[in-house]
Amino acid sequence: MAQNPIAFLVDGDNASFELVGEMLAEASKYGAVVIRRVYGDWSSTRMTGWRKGLAEHALVPIQQFPNISRKNATDSAMIIDAMDILHSEVVKGFCIVSSDSDYTRLATRVREAGLLVMGIGEAKTPEAFRRSCHVFVLTENLEPPETPASPATHRQQPRNPRDALQILRRAFDNVAGDEDRVHLGALADALRKLDSAFDPRTYGKSKLVDLMLALPDTFAVERPHKPGIGAVYVRRKGA
Repeated sequence: MAQNPIAFLVDGDNASFELVGEMLAEASKYGAVVIRRVYGDWSSTRMTGWRKGLAEHALVPIQQFPNISRKNATDSAMIIDAMDILHSEVVKGFCIVSSDSDYTRLATRVREAGLLVMGIGEAKTPEAFRRSCHVFVLTENLEPPETPASPATHRQQPRNPRDALQILRRAFDNVAGDEDRVHLGALADALRKLDSAFDPRTYGKSKLVDLMLALPDTFAVERPHKPGIGAVYVRRKGA
């Protein structure tokens, strides 16, 4: 039996197929993705891109014909299936791929059941859905860097690392208490609690430690003497 099995559920009407590999990789950080479903009207041309990735990524297509108003058909089907999966107790967490606020209550219900809930969506995703997730990953942070040979995309430019100072200070203070330094892992957990969508990639850094190193006037990073042996700590300067 896989440890920490995860259900990966995609609203195909509300998500791009181009980053499915990257999205699965993000979900895999939290467990084994054992359920992989993409919901939508597969008779529609908008699902053409998703069809190409079904076999490659072991995705299961779930057909949902639009109702008369052509609204919320996919949402309803995905939510019902998610509740069935939740009650079957075969997974320890969910990854919901959508930028739609209609999944806010589903995310909250999964949290109430004591399971991990992860969201993946665009920057436009409503705050209510983001905050209902333990972790929320922006698709803009999953897009591969542009190369000279590739055309320009809609990828957003990274924010300045100093833009993260306020939340970093709050997270540090929440963890530190009477101590003058904090464990990097504890700081990462505190940041997620403050903002489920916090991601160093938003500020152009692949890892949290790199973001802290980019702010030498405010934080000092203490690494173990031997790489890979021992913990990494962060100290706030002037504290």
